[in-house]
Amino acid sequence: MFGRLGAPELIIIFIIVVLLFGVGRISKISGELGSAIRNFQKGLRGDDDAKKDDSEKKE
Repeated sequence: MFGRLGAPELIIIFIIVVLLFGVGRISKISGELGSAIRNFQKGLRGDDDAKKDDSEKKE
């Protein structure tokens, strides 16, 4: 079903999305999505750092 989407179809979908939401709202949503991904990655790294700190304190 989705395997047949080419460049022209994706461009049409993008234009429809821009018309529905507007450029400002799309950039706001993408910025929030990027910060959410960064925070998630920091959280994953933070868990590893917390485990290392706990193991160092035990020694």
